[in-house]
Amino acid sequence: MVAHLIQFATDHYILVAIFVVLLVLLLLNEIRRGGQSLSNGQLTALVNADKGLVIDIRTAKEYAAGHIVGAINIPQDKLAARMSELDKHKEKTLIVVDAMGQQSGTHCRELLKAGYTAAKLSGGVSSWKADNLPLVK
Repeated sequence: MVAHLIQFATDHYILVAIFVVLLVLLLLNEIRRGGQSLSNGQLTALVNADKGLVIDIRTAKEYAAGHIVGAINIPQDKLAARMSELDKHKEKTLIVVDAMGQQSGTHCRELLKAGYTAAKLSGGVSSWKADNLPLVK
């Protein structure tokens, strides 16, 4: 099987090169569409400078178990309906946080389409915990 794959790649190297380039371009486009990814340090700097607001899209139960200081809880299934609550924070970067950083890109895109400046925390709350940063209960 692997021998056939290698043989195909060597016989059709132009097709394989085009496929790889298209795959990379697709991945880059998807990453960019989800908004900027922030590290824990970048999130902290934005919030401390009063230029960022953390939007925690986890469930109320997960939020109550521990969240980033100053975070507002708007569960992901209610974000579209409660987006008007964020109008008073339009001048800030809205930083979308979820459990592991997997769903925040989708909701970050929604905020960007609605005219907000938005970014997502890379790795979500799990990366925050992994860096031993404080959570409020």
